[in-house]
Amino acid sequence: MKPETITLAGGCFWCLEAVYEHVDGVLGVESGYSNGHAERPSYEQVCRGDTGHAEVVRVRFDAARITLREVLEIFFAIHDPTTRDRQGHDIGPQYRSGIYWHDAAHEAVAREVWAEANAAHGGRVVTELEPERNYWRAEDYHQHYFANHPQQGYCAAVVAPKVEKFRRTFRSRWRG
Repeated sequence: MKPETITLAGGCFWCLEAVYEHVDGVLGVESGYSNGHAERPSYEQVCRGDTGHAEVVRVRFDAARITLREVLEIFFAIHDPTTRDRQGHDIGPQYRSGIYWHDAAHEAVAREVWAEANAAHGGRVVTELEPERNYWRAEDYHQHYFANHPQQGYCAAVVAPKVEKFRRTFRSRWRG
């Protein structure tokens, strides 16, 4: 088995990471920054909007247990792909929606699932589709943030409801 990887931006990386860490078939999730212009960006630079990077998660998965299509269906269900540079109260280009692929086969699946989501949302999906470029791993304190800080204010108010929505909506994929 060779793990596959897709990089996803859907607002704050803590939310996406917290969900994908519970998805059956996902082998690992890493928070980072992608598709900007600066080399080795810091969290502070990305938050200021200085780098052009999006907050992302790299999702490593076992394609024999979960398909890329399923990974992307979860992605479109756990964030709002119709708001440009925003998820809830998080506003700025670092919170944009994006799918960043690592190979041509993933590009084809991403475009297909994007088109289906766009149709389902009345043509309003703003999720960008691009190859991953200029990725940089987020600082250690961002890794497994929700698992390590479930009572922190943002986690309790924003992340926990997304995890619960995933658990209810995708019961067969939940790995608790």
